[in-house]
Amino acid sequence: MKHSVGEYVDGKIHTNGIESLWSMLKRAHKGVYHKLSPKHLQRYVNQFAGRHNIREMDNIEQMAAVVEGMAAKRLRYRELIADNGLPSGARSA
Repeated sequence: MKHSVGEYVDGKIHTNGIESLWSMLKRAHKGVYHKLSPKHLQRYVNQFAGRHNIREMDNIEQMAAVVEGMAAKRLRYRELIADNGLPSGARSA
């Protein structure tokens, strides 16, 4: 897509989808999490990308997709709080 010439849609691909995803992520940051650690930023993005991708399913289908996505995945507390090598422990700037 070439925004400089006013192209915002190419078949099923359009800018509204990514704008919707970032809008949900920003609302969660301001309303729920208040601080997104750079150490775990990819986890937050993955969570909201997953929510965005199943948004058109009904509730039961959404719950099944979430449970299926959790299979064989584990984040242990010691990994969650492990040192990331930065002096602040969480900030990259």
